[in-house]
Amino acid sequence: MTLLLMAAGRGSRYGKLKQFDDLGPMGEFLMEFSIYDALQNGFDHIVVITQKSNVDFLLSHLSKRLPKTVKLDVLAQELHDLPDGLSYEGPRPKPWGTAHAVWTARHVIKNPFVVINADDYYGKNAYMHASNFMRDTTATNPFALVAYTLEDTLSDYGSVSRGVCEQKKGMLHAVVERTKLIRKNGGVEDEDSGLQFTGKELVSMNYWVCDPILFDHIDRAIISFFKESETLDTGEVYLPFVIQDMLKADATEVAVLAADSYWFGVTYSDDKEKAVADLRKMTEEGLYPSPLWDACK
Repeated sequence: MTLLLMAAGRGSRYGKLKQFDDLGPMGEFLMEFSIYDALQNGFDHIVVITQKSNVDFLLSHLSKRLPKTVKLDVLAQELHDLPDGLSYEGPRPKPWGTAHAVWTARHVIKNPFVVINADDYYGKNAYMHASNFMRDTTATNPFALVAYTLEDTLSDYGSVSRGVCEQKKGMLHAVVERTKLIRKNGGVEDEDSGLQFTGKELVSMNYWVCDPILFDHIDRAIISFFKESETLDTGEVYLPFVIQDMLKADATEVAVLAADSYWFGVTYSDDKEKAVADLRKMTEEGLYPSPLWDACK
């Protein structure tokens, strides 16, 4: 089983490359805890998508830590890596979004895989549920979303963007993006739309179980984006939107799995203090060894 980590972000709100910040008790990156949890649940292939300038560093860093039995691929998300027949020569500050980041791994992933953000902590049970789903040979659909409760995913230091889930009988119907969610008046408000939420709604934290057929759909989505978008210089192709288009076209079903796990992220620089404290506490309670990778060697 494969875990794909998206680590190509530029940390505009955090202030630096948060994927490589030393948040763990022994200076571990946050993504290392995600990788550790995945390996404990039977994953044996790690794919990291990052910026080209970080590939060599990250490959060296992780190769020294992961067990030798684990396959590791570190790939660059590049602006000019596009479907056949497409090219782009205009000004643009970054590549084409989260769907394009996942598409970067199309040549190295041939089996079902999990996609997560490298700058989020998802909790051990999330990997257990994903692993069980992927191992279930009776499952008729290869896609799933591991979902979290909205109120448990907010930041104390500013608004966040979340995909609010609509589901029917345990299957995903739609993910509606709300871009400025913040605690307000005992609940949660989307400052963009003014909509109010209780906080109990399930949201996507970009923890997806996927099948390689996704790559073909992303390929087509990128081509459509080039044909139809009026913002090629800044627009992006988002993974949740591609999966939602698949749902609308009856190209797949997506099971909704309760995460049953603690989540935290580091969207803002002020989130770091809490992340450091949380990782230290979990380590002191014995949920993780310290140093993290000593027990795996």
